[in-house]
Amino acid sequence: MKKTRIFKGSVALASLRTQRGSAGLRLLVVILAIAALWWFRPWEGLFGRPGATRTEAVPRTVAARGSLAEDEQNNIAVFKNVSPSVVHITTLEIARNFLSLDVMQIPRGTGTGFIWDDRGNVVTNFHVIQAGQTARVTLADQTTWKAALVGAFPDHDLAVLRIDAPREKLKPILVGGSRELQVGQKVYAIGNPFGLDQTLTSGIISALNREIESATRRSIRGVIQTDAAINPGNSGGPLLDSAGRLIGVNTAIYSPSGASAGIGFAIPVDEVNRIVPRLIRDGKFIRPALGIQAATKPLQDSLGLPQGVAVMGVVSNSPAHRAGIRPFRRAPDGSLVVGDVIVALNGKPIDSFDDLLNALEQHQAGDTVTLSIVRGDKRLEQPVRLGLPG
Repeated sequence: MKKTRIFKGSVALASLRTQRGSAGLRLLVVILAIAALWWFRPWEGLFGRPGATRTEAVPRTVAARGSLAEDEQNNIAVFKNVSPSVVHITTLEIARNFLSLDVMQIPRGTGTGFIWDDRGNVVTNFHVIQAGQTARVTLADQTTWKAALVGAFPDHDLAVLRIDAPREKLKPILVGGSRELQVGQKVYAIGNPFGLDQTLTSGIISALNREIESATRRSIRGVIQTDAAINPGNSGGPLLDSAGRLIGVNTAIYSPSGASAGIGFAIPVDEVNRIVPRLIRDGKFIRPALGIQAATKPLQDSLGLPQGVAVMGVVSNSPAHRAGIRPFRRAPDGSLVVGDVIVALNGKPIDSFDDLLNALEQHQAGDTVTLSIVRGDKRLEQPVRLGLPG
C-alpha cells in the first residue's frame, strides 16, 4: 500500500515537471520570436530604419488660386449682403416641473425668418410659430430678442413677429417681384436647416404656378418650385434671385423622408407683399366679404349646374343682397328654384369656392368688383361693392 502511494506521487511529480517544461518552452519561443522581429524589423521596409539619412521637410508651395469664377463671386456677394437680414426663430412652450411645480420654457421648434422693415417686423411661416407659446429671434450678430406676434394668415402660411431691437441692428431685406420669374432662373435660399444657422444653398426655379396645401387645408396657388436644398428649419426663410432680392418665402418640401429631395416650394413675393402690410396694419388678414353661402360641390354636380360657385344663400343687407344676387329658393309648389352661379370675378374664371376666396383676397373692403353670373340660361355682369365680414 505504501509503495503504491509513492508510485502515484512520483507520477504526479513527473507530470508537473512536464507541464512546467512545456510552459517554459512556449515562453522561450515567444521571446525568440519577439527578438527576431526586433532584429529584422520588417516594417521598416515601408517606413525606413531609425537613423537612416533624412532629407529636410518643408511645407509645400501654395499654388496661386487666381480670381474666383463669376458665379462664385456672386454667391459670396449675395450671402454677404442678405445674411444680416436673415434670422433664426426658436419657439418655446411653457411647461411645469411636476416635482418642484416650477414653470419653465422649453424649446418647441426652430425655423427661419427675415427682417421686413426697420421697425422690427420679422416675416416667417405661420407653421413655424403655430405650436409655440412664445418665440425668440436671433439676429445675425447672435443677439437674441423676445418676439411678439403681430399677425398671421394661416390660409397662406404667413406670420409677422416684432422684436424691440435697435434700428442699427435691423437690415430690411430687399424685395423683388415674382410676376416675371422664369423656369431655369438661378435662386438662393438662406436659412437654418436642422438648427444650423446662416446656411446658403443654391439652385434654379424648377417650375412655377404650383399648388400646395396650407395648415388650414386651403390651397396656396402660384407657388414657386425650386431644387435649392430646403430642409426642416429652412421654413420661413427667403428665396432670393441672383440680385439678392426676395422672390419668395420657403414654406415646404416634398420628401418621403422629411429631408430635401430636390423639390421645395416658396410662396411668391407678390403674395407676401400684398398680405404682410395688412397683417402689420390690422393684426390679421381681413378678406372682403360678399355675404353668400355656397353649395357643396357634390350638390352642384348632382343638379347639373355649370362650373362655378352656386349661391345657396344670401346674407341680409350684405354686398350680395344689395347687388341683387339670387340664392336657391323654394317655389310656391315646393320645387327648387336654382339660384345664381358665380362663374367669374373681374373676368377671371371661378371654378370653385376656393377660387372665389383667392380672388376676393386680391381686394379690400370697399372695392367694387364685377361678378359674372349664370342665371338660368342667361349670363349677367353684376357690379358688387365688397364689404367687411359680418
